[in-house]
Amino acid sequence: MTIHSVVIQKLLSTNSHISKQMVTHHMKQFAYGIRNKQVILDSDKTLICLRNALNFISCLSRDPSSSFLFINTNPLYQCIIDEMTVKVSTFNPERASSLWKLRGFMTNSFSPKKFRSRNKKFVFAPTRLPDCVVVFDTERKSSIFREAEKMGIPIVGLVDSTMPWEYYKKVTYPIPANDSAEFVYLVCNMITKCLMLEKKRKDTVREEVKQIDEGTSESKVDSVNDEVLVIPYGNLAPLSEDIAETKQILDKLVVVRFSGALGENMGFGGSKSLIEVKNGSTSLDLIVKQIQSLNSKYGCNVPLLLMNSSKTHDDVLKALEKYSSSEIDIHSFRQGEQTKEKLSLSEGGDGDWSSDHGTQFLSLMNSGTLDVLLSQGKEYALVVNPDDVGATVDPTILSHLAQNSIEHCMEVTPTTSTSLMNFMASSLQGKFKLEDFTSDPTKLSTKKFKFIDTRNLWIDLKAIKRLVDNKAMDLSKPTPTSKLFEKTIGITIPQSRFLPLNSTSDLLLLQSDLYTSTQGVLKQDDARAIPTNPVIHLGPEFEKISDFRSRFKTIPSIIGLNSLEVIGDVWFGADITLKGKVRIAVDPGVVLKIPDGIVLEDEEINGPKDI
Repeated sequence: MTIHSVVIQKLLSTNSHISKQMVTHHMKQFAYGIRNKQVILDSDKTLICLRNALNFISCLSRDPSSSFLFINTNPLYQCIIDEMTVKVSTFNPERASSLWKLRGFMTNSFSPKKFRSRNKKFVFAPTRLPDCVVVFDTERKSSIFREAEKMGIPIVGLVDSTMPWEYYKKVTYPIPANDSAEFVYLVCNMITKCLMLEKKRKDTVREEVKQIDEGTSESKVDSVNDEVLVIPYGNLAPLSEDIAETKQILDKLVVVRFSGALGENMGFGGSKSLIEVKNGSTSLDLIVKQIQSLNSKYGCNVPLLLMNSSKTHDDVLKALEKYSSSEIDIHSFRQGEQTKEKLSLSEGGDGDWSSDHGTQFLSLMNSGTLDVLLSQGKEYALVVNPDDVGATVDPTILSHLAQNSIEHCMEVTPTTSTSLMNFMASSLQGKFKLEDFTSDPTKLSTKKFKFIDTRNLWIDLKAIKRLVDNKAMDLSKPTPTSKLFEKTIGITIPQSRFLPLNSTSDLLLLQSDLYTSTQGVLKQDDARAIPTNPVIHLGPEFEKISDFRSRFKTIPSIIGLNSLEVIGDVWFGADITLKGKVRIAVDPGVVLKIPDGIVLEDEEINGPKDI
């Protein structure tokens, strides 16, 4: 039994899935169905929201000055809350109780703190505002949401199926569940363990720093900074249904794409971003369509910055002519000599773990471009890997970064190691060292590396401004960009969302029926049983795009394909279907033509007689 199954059973035992007899519109996303006239909540979604809330509390607790306020008025829960507050030493139980009874616990925080009447002491407000408010019986707290929103304090709260939208939208980290005493006890127990674990980790690091001498202190500190917190994409909070809130977030974003990489290894003389990948669209077209869709849906203004080399600049400008009447704000720049260099990929470790285009972006921000973007209200930049056709402008990731003040985020994907993928699917979070990451999937060793760095970066522009002003960005040294920022994380995305284009083998995958394109986003066909992509290797006869197009009358169907290897002078007919493991290898001098309409499943073909 997996850890996920154990936790789900624990949730079910607390009756957290049994809610009220009605469900509001915005809570339908968490509803599984109705049984005996009662709404049944989806325990999987409850677990995702619970993990996200606990992750936020854990990250916030790493600041030694942070504080939490636990609000409760239900007498059934009071002994549970009291026990938790004593353990975590946040606020004592008396204060947590009296604050709500007197109302105005935050808006009165600057009023006189105490007065005496008939020898009885009252407390109007905490001596300082809390950094987070945890509310256990949200339906009784009509004014706490307005106060927290006014003071800019995030709320973690239990919400049921009847919670009104005006209060739900103010809860930063909602946990959909029936607020039974058993579930409240479970949540309090998990909060206590998270806070105590973070305290233990800080104490351990503090002891290590004290024990090391002056000669080794620098290496020890570096080893701590080499760790990256990796969060599964499924743990991120769902995007708000409020279009105005999403628009406000997207208006702070700018998308940067480098178009200096050439397709010479595939016999394409221009920019790799101009190679047709799906239904007549290039990778440049896909990113433009994504931004157009977001701007149209949310009424926002997400600009696109294209960084070209001298060899690709003119071709990119010509390709952008068809968008001259479009409302999307596109700026195309010709970069200096540093962008003419070929991208260097690293295999993790202490060297240049960051992608080269990420370093180029930081170099660009040293110029006046950074000040211009900040003056336009832009706060975050998505730096797109020039080789990744599957990169998406994801508002969900952007919302998570803004809510948690993340300065640097990498999109990563687990290797083919099954054990690691299961671990990331079932764990709250995990810390991994930089040597666990690789930037080059073609040289991947699943035993050595645990993650593939997709080289898609989300970066806080204000953090870059701080580094520039403090002259902390020394680009002459091979320092990973993640070490320059105070808060850096990795987010695991499905392998189907990482689609690099480095060879015609990749082009076969992209142009097949395995992927469809909707508003610039490539999506894997739901008919495929496994989420990973098939492994495709085409021989040197298919290396050039012109040869690739001539050897396929039509692109085969590969929805059921696990792996394909083609060696020799092979020609494919029309409407061919490939399934399972297919290997086609013919001797030199032999010409093999695969007939139209044939289905090859778990076949090894060495000549015409095997067809």
